[in-house]
Amino acid sequence: MAMSYEVRQAGGVTILDISGRIDLGVAIAFGPDNNISLVTLVRDFAGRGHKNILLNLRDVSYMDSSGIGELVGSVTSVRKLGGDLKVVNPNMIVKKLLSTCRLDSVVDVRPDEASALQAFAKTSA
Repeated sequence: MAMSYEVRQAGGVTILDISGRIDLGVAIAFGPDNNISLVTLVRDFAGRGHKNILLNLRDVSYMDSSGIGELVGSVTSVRKLGGDLKVVNPNMIVKKLLSTCRLDSVVDVRPDEASALQAFAKTSA
């Protein structure tokens, strides 16, 4: 299944609900004939003033090294623009991959949306 997303707002936080696979096989595509990458999507939102971005990975079934690269690029892009990116709800496979790659020390990974939104509120205060 190709990767797809939906966008929601919660106060000053843009929530991207990601689903599908984040892997090289689907070239991190968001649907057929649309080769936008995760980093491009996140950079676009951040460039339009959405500085606090929450990636909800609850429905991501798989992530490989190209997905890790996209996640790192996304975090870097948002932080360069003065914002922050957090990850919420990774399944056990994705969570283990983030931990193995030591990305959990670079990216704020939260178990649920409420704690992630609370963390954004603390950094904004």
